[in-house]
Amino acid sequence: MDGNINDISQIIERDRAHVWHHLIQHAPFETVDPKIIVEGKGVRVWDQDGKEHIDAVSGGVWTVNVGYGRERIADAVRDQLVKMNYFAGATGSIPGATFAQMLTDKMPGMTRVYYSNSGSEANEKAYKMVRQIAHKRYAGKKYKILYRERDYHGTTIGTMASGGHHQRNAQYGPFPDGFIPVPHCLEYRAHEQEWAEGLSGEAYGIAAAKEIEKVILREGPDTVGGLILEPITAGGGVIVPPEGYWPRVQEICKQYGVLLIIDEVVCGVGRTGEWFGYQNYDVKPDIVTMAKGVASGYAAISCTVTTEEVFQMFKDDASDPMNYFRDISTFGGCTAGPAAAIENMKIIEEENLRENTLAMGAHMMGHLGELAEKHSVIGEVRGKGLFLGAELVKDRDSRTPADEAHVQAIVKDCMAQGIVIGATNRSFHGYNNTLCFSPALISTADDIDQVCAGVDEALTRVFGAA
Repeated sequence: MDGNINDISQIIERDRAHVWHHLIQHAPFETVDPKIIVEGKGVRVWDQDGKEHIDAVSGGVWTVNVGYGRERIADAVRDQLVKMNYFAGATGSIPGATFAQMLTDKMPGMTRVYYSNSGSEANEKAYKMVRQIAHKRYAGKKYKILYRERDYHGTTIGTMASGGHHQRNAQYGPFPDGFIPVPHCLEYRAHEQEWAEGLSGEAYGIAAAKEIEKVILREGPDTVGGLILEPITAGGGVIVPPEGYWPRVQEICKQYGVLLIIDEVVCGVGRTGEWFGYQNYDVKPDIVTMAKGVASGYAAISCTVTTEEVFQMFKDDASDPMNYFRDISTFGGCTAGPAAAIENMKIIEEENLRENTLAMGAHMMGHLGELAEKHSVIGEVRGKGLFLGAELVKDRDSRTPADEAHVQAIVKDCMAQGIVIGATNRSFHGYNNTLCFSPALISTADDIDQVCAGVDEALTRVFGAA
């Protein structure tokens, strides 16, 4: 490579000329520089200008759970790569076996781990399992997979077909058949759902679950093989299901023989204070998918974890050459992912980060509640652990969503202050109005105070004093 790698001006020009960034319009880069994050330590990152930012979204997309600059993770990955970096997943590896044991020890009832390299891919594997089981057990008929409005499960064509983010899906169809939506369970928006009129609390939660049953009955229980849900909806607005919802969902799945797939890509590995989000609700899933915080972004890894019952369906007739899970993920054979995941999990345990998550989550929820008292634009604050959202509205009585431009202005103002926050982003027509927070599990009270103070200032500048 020509030039000095440390000359940041050359790096910026190379980026401008050759890198295609995610989720962003590039026309502005003709006159302004793209942002380059150069270094990270703890919960802070520094850009190409040396400006310090406190990161309240863990790498922009809820990923860096244990924070930046963890030398022990980097050392473990380096040592493993020198010893054995890769072999296809038809064989095993020492870190793969080790982490699978560590992981399933945290997930009572789950026994088998299938490795791949992204959350989208982990969910695709789950769908393929449902489809293959349909052919093995139900003559191909029980192939439909239900998904929930506002949930997000990935960026492949298959996972977009099962995604409830209509703006993200726009212009990428047609999608494959067999993916059927069910209503969301955001009680704050119950007044917009005909079936929820006058309902609240547990009554609303049970009714939202029954809407899933209605869809199963409409489609035909003999055609529905799976239901995929986030335990707490992430990019769809940080939606915590109301009381009564999860118990009824589980009953419905058992009643109609529907495999329950829990997408833990965001909620998993400590984000809510439990190891996994579903463990807040005493749910017993059939399949669990995860990525992001599994290795805190230090290596690419995702996991599709199943019960032994699901696993056994793929080995019950060894004489049949088609009777196994005929799938592969090339980079599921990389050892860097499980090597990083082992150290990531050890750090969470040794530093009591789940306990810290609960304490700091409560601290942040309290601060956001105070901001809601001060700023009438905040319609509702919700979340669990260090996974929080604040929905912005024009009017609290009507709950009319705030304009997306104003919500993004809050994000931009915070960035100018050196605080990185998130927001629902071009996902739903008219409903991209929720600020999102997911700081690293190592966050301190001072970190949380700084983030909330910055949000307070941004709300005042964009919307004016309450």
